[in-house]
Amino acid sequence: MDKQQLNLTTRSLHWLVALSMIFLTVVGFYMSTFEVFDLYDIHKAVGVAALIIIIPRIILRVKKGWLAPVRDYPLWEHKLAVFVHWALLLSTIIMPVSGLLYSSASGHGVEILGFVLVPSNYSEVNPSEAIPFNSTLSGIGEETHGLFGYVLATTIVLHVVGTFKHHYFDKDRTLLRMLGK
Repeated sequence: MDKQQLNLTTRSLHWLVALSMIFLTVVGFYMSTFEVFDLYDIHKAVGVAALIIIIPRIILRVKKGWLAPVRDYPLWEHKLAVFVHWALLLSTIIMPVSGLLYSSASGHGVEILGFVLVPSNYSEVNPSEAIPFNSTLSGIGEETHGLFGYVLATTIVLHVVGTFKHHYFDKDRTLLRMLGK
């Protein structure tokens, strides 16, 4: 097999993580901007499902290392690509973990497909008010989730722009190998 060829597992994990993180980022910004609280359960469920595929992707990437560039690039471009890939990798794990921390510690609980991962803690007097289990951890989770939402969105944009640059301007095989061609 050509060393530039990527196996189905690598490509599948890449695209599953990419699409889920793009979806979660768009939904997350929409929810927080317009205070659409009805989407939080979907956001949390997809986030937990994403975490299940993010972990093997990270293990695979760390174990196999980074992909070799398809050609020689200027040093600044290579360093930027390495930085963006590390930022993406870290953000994809930090986002669901911080989201779980925030939701769990704040008393909102985490449920996926009817299975309660972390119970909620709502007030008996005011059932719409969640009582935090740990305000400090909730605050850390909330701040981290918010900050890395912007980091993730920025690095996704940089990654997509870089991909289009490689494909349309450099006319190299970077995108094609991730498509399995």
